[in-house]
Amino acid sequence: MKEWTAWMANKLDEHIAVLERMHLPEYVRYLEDRKRFYRMHFIGGILRGLGSAIGFTILGAALVWLLQDLAQRNLPVIGDFLADIVSVVQRRLE
Repeated sequence: MKEWTAWMANKLDEHIAVLERMHLPEYVRYLEDRKRFYRMHFIGGILRGLGSAIGFTILGAALVWLLQDLAQRNLPVIGDFLADIVSVVQRRLE
């Protein structure tokens, strides 16, 4: 029984140490401060949206560059595919 009690006390000390490392009181204060909570989430949302827009722009530019390079090489399958895409876009614009 003493071994079990010592083991349980040791486990309890480990869990207390983990809770202290989690900074739980600071997190609770953060959640209770509604202004700070909403401000941080608002700023985070703006930055995520901005990052998505920048990333999409970079990937889109790389894709356009790659497709232009492939079109200039005049590959048979890809060239026909790109010509079909261009004709569909032109028809939609008219």
